[in-house]
Amino acid sequence: MRTALRLVRFRGAAGGRPRLGLEEAPGGDLVDLNAAEPELPRSMREFLEIGPRGLALAQRALESGQHRVLRENAQLLAPVGDPEKVICVGLNYHDHCQEQGVKVPKEPLIFSKFPSSITGPFDNIVHPQDTSELDWEVELAAIIGKRGRHIEEVAALEHVLGFTVANDVSARDWQMRRNGRQWLLGKTFDTFCPLGPAIVTREAVADVHNLWIRCSVNGHLMQDSNTRHLIFGVPTLVAWVSRFVTLVPGDILLTGTPAGVGVFRKPPIFLKRGDEVQCEIEELGTICNRVV
Repeated sequence: MRTALRLVRFRGAAGGRPRLGLEEAPGGDLVDLNAAEPELPRSMREFLEIGPRGLALAQRALESGQHRVLRENAQLLAPVGDPEKVICVGLNYHDHCQEQGVKVPKEPLIFSKFPSSITGPFDNIVHPQDTSELDWEVELAAIIGKRGRHIEEVAALEHVLGFTVANDVSARDWQMRRNGRQWLLGKTFDTFCPLGPAIVTREAVADVHNLWIRCSVNGHLMQDSNTRHLIFGVPTLVAWVSRFVTLVPGDILLTGTPAGVGVFRKPPIFLKRGDEVQCEIEELGTICNRVV
């Protein structure tokens, strides 16, 4: 049986190369996995490719009580920095469909972000000069831990290592009106995928389809929902996507956003430089990014 872990990537106070680690507890101090187990890689994707043995070494390091790093002496990075794929789902909350007056999809609506859009849980979101309609989208992200193609829905969660918090930052003008109304460019500017703070393994999550999910801008609550309102749950999405592509360890699956985004407010509200966006999911943690 696998153990509940909170996997992170970080830099120490002296900087240097990214390191793998664990949160001892949500928001707590870290365990330096590369110090505890020097044979482990520094890439989360390479670590996940090791499979159960890597997780067992991580558990051993957690139980050792050694190689601790104080939280204030670490810079948390996106827990996966080099995924092969960032797969996203549109229109996947009932309340999000309702707020824009569209029908509930009969099949998952899939798009993507480039991995270069990933940034850390507390790093800045860069407001592109090319957009005046920058928007927020808090999302539950599933991290693939086991390779698979044509995965059966009943076995789909076996391919998911765990979950983290994401912000599917979106340039609505590019998403909805420009570039032939294809979504990619509006979704994939650099820094448009804040991610973290940790990958919480699925054993640590009581019920991934019953977690509150929230986003605040400058302290004002904008999105406040629950993952029980997902139209297509995580197993359905994993099975569906695997019909088209091979899922591999480290792949990131963003599962959609609930109601409360800026573009559908009356009048619309868009992010400006200096704004602070906080995304939070129950049991997973909080990310907070300033727009610059």
